[in-house]
Amino acid sequence: MSKNTREFFARPAVEAGINRWDWALLPLVLAALVLLGYGTAQMARPFEMGDVLPLSLDPIQLPYYLLRTTLRMFMALAAALVFSGVFAVLAAKYRAAERVLVPLLDILQSIPILGFLSITVTGFIALFPGNLLGVECAAIFAIFTSQAWNMAFSLYQSLRNVPSELQEAARVFQLSGWQRFWRLELPFAMPGLLWNMMMSMSGGWFFVVASEAITVSDQSIKLPGVGSYIALAIEARDLSAIGWAIGAMLVGILLYDQLFFRPLVAWADKFRFEENSTDQAPQSWLLSWLRRTQGVQAVAGWAGRQLQRSLTLFRRRHDGTSARARPVPPSPLARRAWDALLLAAVMLALWRLLRFVHAEVGWAEVGHVFLLGGYTLARVLVLIALAALAWVPLGVWIGLNPRWAGRLQAVAQFLAAFPANLLFPLVVLGIVHWHLDPDWWLSPLMIFGTQWYILFNVIAGASSIPGELRFAAQNLGLRGWLRWRRFLLPAVFPSFVTGAITASGGSWNASIVAEYVSWGDTTLRAQGLGSYIAEMTARGDFPRIALGIGVMCVFVMGLNHFVWRRLYRLAGERLHF
Repeated sequence: MSKNTREFFARPAVEAGINRWDWALLPLVLAALVLLGYGTAQMARPFEMGDVLPLSLDPIQLPYYLLRTTLRMFMALAAALVFSGVFAVLAAKYRAAERVLVPLLDILQSIPILGFLSITVTGFIALFPGNLLGVECAAIFAIFTSQAWNMAFSLYQSLRNVPSELQEAARVFQLSGWQRFWRLELPFAMPGLLWNMMMSMSGGWFFVVASEAITVSDQSIKLPGVGSYIALAIEARDLSAIGWAIGAMLVGILLYDQLFFRPLVAWADKFRFEENSTDQAPQSWLLSWLRRTQGVQAVAGWAGRQLQRSLTLFRRRHDGTSARARPVPPSPLARRAWDALLLAAVMLALWRLLRFVHAEVGWAEVGHVFLLGGYTLARVLVLIALAALAWVPLGVWIGLNPRWAGRLQAVAQFLAAFPANLLFPLVVLGIVHWHLDPDWWLSPLMIFGTQWYILFNVIAGASSIPGELRFAAQNLGLRGWLRWRRFLLPAVFPSFVTGAITASGGSWNASIVAEYVSWGDTTLRAQGLGSYIAEMTARGDFPRIALGIGVMCVFVMGLNHFVWRRLYRLAGERLHF
């Protein structure tokens, strides 16, 4: 290396204009852009209904399938992040909007992915005729429905539980709504939101088979991806192909954990609500690398300046002494009108439901479906209780030990992402071989992919406990059950309720997969609402599919209203710091 070259690389970054870290980062950026462009181009390739997309169980195709699946999941994650921000702000800040949006989200999370696909696939295909983009959009939307709800609930819960002293400080500084969101609310919610984003990616893996192997108009469309590869392997009873799919999933999860989530978690540690910094802060080699790169720092600085400019642009135009600063109480007349409108909408829905039941299915069928819903409800409640007993202590321990949190982050994501479909061979063969009762032994499949909502949310809640509270608990000598009752459980209770709500809704959704299991020509059924919906979907009986989904919505909304919503209020009023 010449002397001039050595001097160039030895200069300070500001003087050299570009340093060695920029050169090292350039190939990675170019490779990412090439892969992104290639994957996007393949999504928009020409396609007509009736065409058969070439799929193979050859392991050499798995890197390409992994790229397509990961690209779909990140597109869905971006849409879910935007949706969560809009939902949480409206529901947390406007009482009238909250009374509509929260029950609506309960309904949306209870609708199975099969229900979304049956409604949206035809519309997306008609929107993009002649190419594969319509089917791709339907698959991305289906993945979005498995990602968005827990992120929205997490952000909503965080906005509702911002500490009162921080809210008072925002009022003292006369922050506008825009400034309050970016300076206070979003930074406070960031740790929990990031852990729920990780859970959303894992939830997308859990339903990726249903998202990429789509049936529409009596035709099956399998998009190139890991999910369709798994579906093809299950049809062919190819255990070696399933093993290759598990390996590809593990590689993909490790890559986006190291390149995406680990840097975000390490960066978001600065938003912890405490005065003393921890000496066990999360670390990321990629974040340390990027912080040495002048090009990345220049882009980050430009983005920060644009945000600062927007904060100035959307500042409050009056001070605290102005008459405009006085809070305006909502009009009683407007509130009554809104309540009357909601009541009219509910009555109209009930009337149409009664007409549908009387004309299409009959009241005896409704009673039978509600009985099946009771079976599934019992499974959901028992499994959620068992999952809470197992994962709350472990989640608290991981959240209080950042060093272990970093080590176990990828492991937890892989376990949460493991599709229940890959357990079907072992479950079916075991039940058939030992003549076991499917009503009991298929039930654990319901919680297998949804129990992780509890773990991830508890980890997020425990990692957000201020260090001052930990030191106070140590100084007071809290030990054993007293420590859990007075300190740890109240600290993580809001996050646990969020995880329990999403785990409950996910369990109802997963019941369709868990109560109606197929492996080749062998099919096992457990009595429940999930198996009813799956069986009616296989028959193509749309009135009974609608009945099953409607009853599931009733159970989910009732459980949320009478159990989880009351626990939410308890968390907001008493059990939080």
